[in-house]
Amino acid sequence: MEEFEKRYNGLEIEPQMQQLWEQQQVYKYVPDQSRPIYSIDTPPPTVNGSLHIGHIFSYTQAEMIARYRRMNGYNVFYPFGFDDNGLPSERLVEKETGVKAMNVPRSEFGRQCIEITGKYEAEFKALWKAMGFSCDWDLQYSTVGAQAQKISQRSFIELAKAGHAYLRKSPVLWCSECQTSIAQAELDAKDIDSTFNYIPFVVEGKTLEVATTRPELLYGVVCVFVNPEDERYKAYIGKQITVPLYEYEVPILSDERVSIEKGTGVVMCATFGDSTDLDWYNDYQLPYRQVILPDGRIAADVPYIAGLSVRAARKEIIRLLDEKGLLLKSEKLTHTVSIHERCGTEVEIIPSQQWYIDVLNIKEELLKAGDAINWYPASMKNRYRMWVENLKWDWCISRQRYFGVPFPVWYCAKCGKPHFADESQLPVNPLETPYHGACECGCSEFVPESAVLDTWATSSLTPAINENTARGAGYEEPFVPMTMRTQAHEIIRTWAFYTIVKSYYHRHTIPWKDVMICGFVLAKPGEKISKSKGNAKLTPKSLLETHPADMIRYWAASARLGTDTFFDQNDMVDSSKRFMTKLWNASKFCLSHLHDFDPGVRPELLPIDRWMVERVQETARKAAELLDSYEIGLARHLIDELFWNDLCDDYIEIVKSRLYEPEIHGEAERRSGQYAVFYALLNILKLYAIYVPHITEYIYQKGLKEFVGAPSIHLLQWEKGDRADEDILRFGEEFKAALDAMRKYKSEHNLSMRDEIDRLEVEALASHKRWFEQSMGDLNACTHAREIAFQYHD
Repeated sequence: MEEFEKRYNGLEIEPQMQQLWEQQQVYKYVPDQSRPIYSIDTPPPTVNGSLHIGHIFSYTQAEMIARYRRMNGYNVFYPFGFDDNGLPSERLVEKETGVKAMNVPRSEFGRQCIEITGKYEAEFKALWKAMGFSCDWDLQYSTVGAQAQKISQRSFIELAKAGHAYLRKSPVLWCSECQTSIAQAELDAKDIDSTFNYIPFVVEGKTLEVATTRPELLYGVVCVFVNPEDERYKAYIGKQITVPLYEYEVPILSDERVSIEKGTGVVMCATFGDSTDLDWYNDYQLPYRQVILPDGRIAADVPYIAGLSVRAARKEIIRLLDEKGLLLKSEKLTHTVSIHERCGTEVEIIPSQQWYIDVLNIKEELLKAGDAINWYPASMKNRYRMWVENLKWDWCISRQRYFGVPFPVWYCAKCGKPHFADESQLPVNPLETPYHGACECGCSEFVPESAVLDTWATSSLTPAINENTARGAGYEEPFVPMTMRTQAHEIIRTWAFYTIVKSYYHRHTIPWKDVMICGFVLAKPGEKISKSKGNAKLTPKSLLETHPADMIRYWAASARLGTDTFFDQNDMVDSSKRFMTKLWNASKFCLSHLHDFDPGVRPELLPIDRWMVERVQETARKAAELLDSYEIGLARHLIDELFWNDLCDDYIEIVKSRLYEPEIHGEAERRSGQYAVFYALLNILKLYAIYVPHITEYIYQKGLKEFVGAPSIHLLQWEKGDRADEDILRFGEEFKAALDAMRKYKSEHNLSMRDEIDRLEVEALASHKRWFEQSMGDLNACTHAREIAFQYHD
């Protein structure tokens, strides 16, 4: 047994433990049919710059589950990936190089993306390793890697050939800043200050006021709607009304969706102001009048405002209306608009040819799939259900961007029919590889698709990517559904939903059995920590330069699953440092009494020693029940109670006289205490090993490995016992109650805990009388009572 330092130096020790794990291949995944597999679908972090403390919080919670399952008999398959394709990576590269993607050759930009994202992936990996993550880095993947591209392209081809993916030119959600189509799941909401502008439309010499927040779309008005039950306007339904400023006529139609109370009750329908305009456009087969172009500017043929940005055009139209006496009034208001979550730009709706995956026709099947999955916490399933029930758009999977997984498709130059790559060609980039063949129409010229797949179209295939990785590692058994998906709650509508969609179409099964939903870290009430909000200045890297990873990990295990938590560095440091100091000192005490301990000989245990062993097993059972439901924080609090209260406050105080003074208490009594101290320390360290893996490993290596033999504490198993011994647990509570009474009395009378007291009364079950008689030496030693009186009852 090595000599213990006075203080534990985590910053110095943690890299040593990480090196030990790597050398011993402690977390290497090796197929083993004798143990059930526990497979984890870990979110590949988006490579868009630095990580923040929120990432540490959620990823560490999931990593603790991997450790827990490994120490409870499972063969853990725990890969790690990086989501390095798509718009986030593009924006990172544009920021670092100062060059827009559209202004450099696509091949050159792609090369820069791979180089720069590779640099950040290395930094991310180093950070996860420094946090002590127990994944097998040989299983690493990237979403723009060759295998992921192949799987993604194959998925697209299968869906397209089955009719589940389709090409259509139609109005689409569009971000003019990113200049790409987006999906409904990429929308966010934002309150903006605007004006309700009242404008006179004229029908048969009669003015009907229209209130609109988007006067720049006057040139795009294709009709006016009123409610069919609105008595003010019934007589005008079916007639023509003149659009002011542009002086052309459109029909007045009726629809029940028009609110009689809101505004004036007369609504202009422009192509396209919002999703309601789109609904009317589809329902009534209305014409399309172009106003806004894909770059966010006004079309060249729109009088007065051609070439202006949307905001500038709105300002100019309001000025013109006012100048010509066509602005009856203007009211300030705050209203909610849809924005692109990636850049915060207000989203437009413009016609464009895009690829979609049909989700609207399988909503019931997707709801049933959600019901078949175990959601932790269970309430999170409601978010999924609400998202599916409120879907209005099929999933648009094409993006007019530069770096991502290419669509494996070419179009006939004559008839436009899509032609797909052969399986043997994948992965393929149509921009670099010509299509060989002829179309049914006889044409042999083809145009490559230049769009890339939505990054979620690849990320939604992580179970398939993991399956491919597992096959490469020699695992041949059925792999999907995977055991567990871990993720944050804000991407239920994207990553969880899209993965369920793909799994339904490709496998007709759920992608995983359990979903573990983590909460956010908040900078202040209601404000999530994120780089975009400018409140993520304290980076994980800077924290790890000054604080041990175990300290951060211990804090990360403080909250209930799915709940948001605040990060306060001082609170984190205070609570974690106090715990680690206590664990170090308690371990030193226990190990100092094991110099002549023989773990192969189990002595007959005294009652209080039996209680300590049983309390450890009871805590392991209860903590396991919580961890089976992914309640990392609640389980940690149970283990804390065992360590702080039962071991440190009570048991060590009870047994230390026996350990120090065998000449008074007896050698057999010392051996009993030795065994219980050894058992309690070893197994409490195993319980804590999932939370603070470095310090527990270090203590094990210095003082326990010689007794146990395993090369790492993380290769040991939790000991939970077959069943609870309720009787010995009750005895222990009676013994502790006696100690509490003694402490209370001495505290109230300003006595030292070493001072004697005249009399101590102990209440206990009559059936425990013999156990208390056997424990008199301990009671006398730790209470210093001249007389101990027992009151036994049935």
